[in-house]
Amino acid sequence: MRRLCELLLAVALLVAGVAGSAHALGQKPFIATERAAAAPGSVVLVEAGRASTLYVDAGDHAGVLRAAASLQEDIGQVSGVRPALENSTPRGKDVIIIGTLGKSHLVDGLVKAGKLDAKAIAGKWEGWLVQSVAEPMPGVERALVIAGSDKRGTIFGIYELSEQIGVSPWYWWADVPVKRANALYAALPAPVSDAPAVQYRGIFLNDEAPALTGWAKQHYGGYNHQFYEKVFELILRLRGNYLWPAMWDAAFYDDDPLNGKLADEYGVVIGTSHHEPMARAHKEWTRYGKGPWDYSRNEAVLKDFWWKGAVRAKDYEKIVTLGMRGDGDEPMSEESNVALLQRIVGDQRKMLSKLPAAPQVWALYKEVQDYYEKGMRVPDDVILLWCDDNWANIRRLPTEEERKRPGGAGVYYHFDYVGGPRSYKWLNVTPIPKIWEQMHLAWEYDARKLWIVNVGDLKPMEVPIEFFLSYAWKPDAWPASRLQEYLQQWAAREFGPEHAVEIADIVAKYTKYNGRRKPEQLEPETYSLVNYNESERVVGEYRALAEKAERINGQLPEAKRDAFFELVLYPVKAGAVVNELYATAGMNRLYARQGRAAANVLAERARELFRQDAALSEQYHALRGGKWNHMMSQTRLGYTYWNQPPLNVMPAVNEVQLPAAGALGVAVEGHAAVWPGPGAEALALPALDAYEKRARHVEVFNRGSLPLSFTIIADQPWLVLSRTEGSVAVQERISVDVRWADVPRDAREATLTISGDDGSRAMVRVPIRQREVAVETAVAGQGGRFVETGGVVSIEAAHFTRQVTPAGRSWLLVPDHGRTLSAMTALPVHATGGLAGPQAMRLEYDVALAKPGRFTLHTTLAPTQKFQPGGGLKFAVSIDNEAPQIVNMHADASLAVWERSVSDGAVTFRTTHAVRSAGAHTIKFWAISPGVVLQKLVLDAGGLKPSYLGPQESPRL
Repeated sequence: MRRLCELLLAVALLVAGVAGSAHALGQKPFIATERAAAAPGSVVLVEAGRASTLYVDAGDHAGVLRAAASLQEDIGQVSGVRPALENSTPRGKDVIIIGTLGKSHLVDGLVKAGKLDAKAIAGKWEGWLVQSVAEPMPGVERALVIAGSDKRGTIFGIYELSEQIGVSPWYWWADVPVKRANALYAALPAPVSDAPAVQYRGIFLNDEAPALTGWAKQHYGGYNHQFYEKVFELILRLRGNYLWPAMWDAAFYDDDPLNGKLADEYGVVIGTSHHEPMARAHKEWTRYGKGPWDYSRNEAVLKDFWWKGAVRAKDYEKIVTLGMRGDGDEPMSEESNVALLQRIVGDQRKMLSKLPAAPQVWALYKEVQDYYEKGMRVPDDVILLWCDDNWANIRRLPTEEERKRPGGAGVYYHFDYVGGPRSYKWLNVTPIPKIWEQMHLAWEYDARKLWIVNVGDLKPMEVPIEFFLSYAWKPDAWPASRLQEYLQQWAAREFGPEHAVEIADIVAKYTKYNGRRKPEQLEPETYSLVNYNESERVVGEYRALAEKAERINGQLPEAKRDAFFELVLYPVKAGAVVNELYATAGMNRLYARQGRAAANVLAERARELFRQDAALSEQYHALRGGKWNHMMSQTRLGYTYWNQPPLNVMPAVNEVQLPAAGALGVAVEGHAAVWPGPGAEALALPALDAYEKRARHVEVFNRGSLPLSFTIIADQPWLVLSRTEGSVAVQERISVDVRWADVPRDAREATLTISGDDGSRAMVRVPIRQREVAVETAVAGQGGRFVETGGVVSIEAAHFTRQVTPAGRSWLLVPDHGRTLSAMTALPVHATGGLAGPQAMRLEYDVALAKPGRFTLHTTLAPTQKFQPGGGLKFAVSIDNEAPQIVNMHADASLAVWERSVSDGAVTFRTTHAVRSAGAHTIKFWAISPGVVLQKLVLDAGGLKPSYLGPQESPRL
């Protein structure tokens, strides 16, 4: 069914492409590229080598005039015909009229004459309207009118048209080619209008060295207005309006006086980061400050410093950051207290009261939130900017009482971070389902005034940046069920409809893989080298994804390949290489301990992967004649503590000195012990299971330099081996399976005898698990029951047997959220649940167990923070009719627990349960606190082995 849906969507996207639709994500298309596809009365934008003239009032906002000029260029790029842009009275058969209500005599005249109905946007923040108007004025038959309620509203309407005719917002920043069309028609049987949900929506260029800084210095000489003009345009094309500028070694207003002036003209609101109060960059303190950055000891100097910053920016649209942190974005000294910080904010507001009014924000970052919780307050007109934990988990959201504050609230979020437990700066590691789940909480808890996200170097965060801003614009347009569709629309816009479904899947998967363990946090043994084939599976998944991306790249037109490399192929291949590099180093070390000749092969493979990583960066830097040189210079290999290494360092590998003669070695799936060696006498495969029906494997390996021959003899005729003899130079994997129809009912074990031509012989036991009466009885006549195999029952959260909900509540599946499959959470996100009554909110999972006993249930959740005051978030679990065990997610608030949770991208809690009989049972997950997100359940019946992701899902009969 899923494949059928994907094919249908691909056909729909293809049809849309043929019709010329390149509509903005989430917006209704209104552009056609063929006369036959255009509705009657459509406004001709380009036809037969002629383009309709654009008209804009010369007295409109400078940003509107600038955006109109961009539209002029965009139409020319798409059609090859550059339209005229005039300020005079419109004339001609078809025209395009652009203007802001109250600033354009053209638009105001149409409203006054009853030709244009502007009620949909009048008085709205950043509202835009696009409408076809017949006979708008004498001498004009048809006009396409783009009107805005204010400056940015008009600009967003202009860029909506640009995107719909085929110009991606990423045409420059990701080299997405424009879609060529010889004709363009605007078909609007009804007006199209829109306005944002979140008032301020922006990005923070941060942690920007060495990549972005090196790039900006090479191409622009630094963070000057030439650089920022590119950023301003991108933000506006993405329907954002807000920016925290780069600040590590830069000062926005000080580096170039035109930075602030042009931001205001473009229409981008400038703020400063959480530790840069009063519109002054912290770098300016190192340039001009005198004395300590300490208000208790240096108040007069700091006041003067801040006052000059506020005066400098007084005429620009901005949001002023209040408060103070310690020097270098550190907590203030231990002597600092709530009273001091409250006095600082009061003094800053007194200064600001002497200047033109501007919104003010107080960022409750790290320890500043603690000050708030201890009672510090700011006036109610100040925006409270709640923050995540730097790892995309929101720490706090407004309470019901706080939602009454007129200043409102917002969220400071992260796609990039420098700090503990380990910095992550290199690739996109934040899947959009994770962003959606957390920002949906923010929206529902009324943190709607301001959303700002740390995007690091900007590239390669293109996908999450656009989703973050799109969701901020209209959360209702993108429910959880449409997240994959969002990526498919994005892929179709950037690369065409033919491969959109596959490209969307690639982007979703590579970010999921990066999200379950960030590349900077990988270690050689992150994923188990022996249990559940985990390390091998992870490498295989990423390699298959890279191969799919390579295949698509080969099928794309040459003009699209640079963009595909930047947006898809590089992050996929680079992520695959680094994951394989660490896994290879881990397996190399294991093989060296086992004395395998393969250890040396893997050592060389690791070196080759290390070279591939460097080569991919060089390929990125060579694109477009070096356009993106430096952009992938962020180090990512060789971390030894929280901060980045100065150079990429390959994980250490081992080599072994081998004797000349070949020597037999034997390893079995699921065990680190090998023959010959300690534990060799107990060498046994994991059981071949009648419910799983999957093969196991043994590995015959060489412990010498010269090849050797081997034979394998099974003592039972129903064992099926992929090979029974051969020659091994390094190692060979042999699958072991069963013809279940031929297995005697009383058979419990078989034996393999593996012999080498060196005279050695190893014995391997092959346990057999046949169907059992208790399990058969449990599953008889009932589908959907998970069966215990290998001593565990592993269940993905989305695969519940039944859901129970009281009136007014529901369970939500968040597709692809989590480390393995999808996640479940309870709606509405404000509601709490109880445990009493038959309709108490819960998910139930039916299982079949092979034996009774005392079992441990491992419940894996998203690492949601305690985002409301009071006790930690709670859930409960039970088996059958036992009393539910309530678990507090935040009972242990230690740094070590938090560091592990964000590193793992998940938290797992263990509860113990007595199961008194084999057969049918039901695991229950009970919703208590809001915001809890279930990802996986694993019931350990005595067979659970250590791994990172846990065992794969059990068979469901």
